[in-house]
Amino acid sequence: MCRNVVEKLRGCQVINGYGPTENTTFTCCFPVKADNNLEKSVPIGKPISNTQVYILDSHLQPVPIGVVGELHVGGDGLAIDYHNRSELTAEKFIPNPFGKSKATRLYKTGDLASYLGDGNIEFIGRIDNQVKVRGYRIETGEIESNLTQHPSVKQTVVVTREDNSGNKSLVAYLVLESETPEGTQTEQIGKLKQYLKERLPEYMIPSGFVVLPQLPLTPNGKVDRKALPVPDNISTLSTEYVAPQTETQKLLAEIWQEVLGIEKVGIHDNFFDLGGHSLMATQVVSRVRQTFDLELPLTKLFENSELVSLAQEIELYLAQNQGIETVVIQPREENQNPPPLSYPQQRLWFLEKMALSSNAYNQPLTLHLVGKVDYVR
Repeated sequence: MCRNVVEKLRGCQVINGYGPTENTTFTCCFPVKADNNLEKSVPIGKPISNTQVYILDSHLQPVPIGVVGELHVGGDGLAIDYHNRSELTAEKFIPNPFGKSKATRLYKTGDLASYLGDGNIEFIGRIDNQVKVRGYRIETGEIESNLTQHPSVKQTVVVTREDNSGNKSLVAYLVLESETPEGTQTEQIGKLKQYLKERLPEYMIPSGFVVLPQLPLTPNGKVDRKALPVPDNISTLSTEYVAPQTETQKLLAEIWQEVLGIEKVGIHDNFFDLGGHSLMATQVVSRVRQTFDLELPLTKLFENSELVSLAQEIELYLAQNQGIETVVIQPREENQNPPPLSYPQQRLWFLEKMALSSNAYNQPLTLHLVGKVDYVR
């Protein structure tokens, strides 16, 4: 859209402006030129005169170039407060931690951004869209920013969805640049996942991808996240479904379906792409033990996360009888020599010999006995 505006308004200076109401009109501006890379997001630029802008982490420390943080703004345009809302004012308007600056106060915008290499600022999204999935705090705007840099993606929004067990997973809704035949969407989604894996950590890769003709919008023109369709488990998979063939594959697929809470698993599906995590992995190993009478090391699931490869690993273990046998604890014989002391035990023994009257390692204990006590026994 920005490129169309620049091309139609030749001879006019187009400026992309950013600024919250609390800082009065514009805070940052970016003069748009025809030779800028306008295919994706347009930077919000640099602060205008008499305005200070900081991108800070949760400890109010400046972030390096390329790292996402919260925008804090100050300067002559900063509002005094929220009328009759003292608590909100104290929360959002904070003392400037960099005291020598002209701005004595800063406003916490709640917007996420990062510095580009040329000093301009790129808007990422709202901190309200920060989610926690599998113990990791994730800015969905960062995933969206990376997705929109791919030439085949026109628009995208990333949200979390819960399965029947209450487990959260990331789902990316996509509008592709051109009409794509249904048969090739799977290939494109697979390429997008690989593209993200080269740029983001594994925990930030969406488990599901849903292609839409367009994103639902609110009357204000923003993405209506509540109106996004709830994906079914099959439509979010990024691989062609190939049904399990061997008995091992079928049994393993049933285990995955039970643990992951999904209806269908193909042999090329990836356990972690389907929303699996380390806790679920231990459940899979436990069910493998019950089903195959086999003690499969947990690491094998991480090394063979596709169903077909894990099934092959199980068959190999069964063929070679490499299951780890349960160790039977035998009672120690009476005439057996006592085991040697460990180093920490030797240390305590030595200190006790050096200071016989010390009570440093005594552990006080009080017992309340009810009834008659047999002192002899």
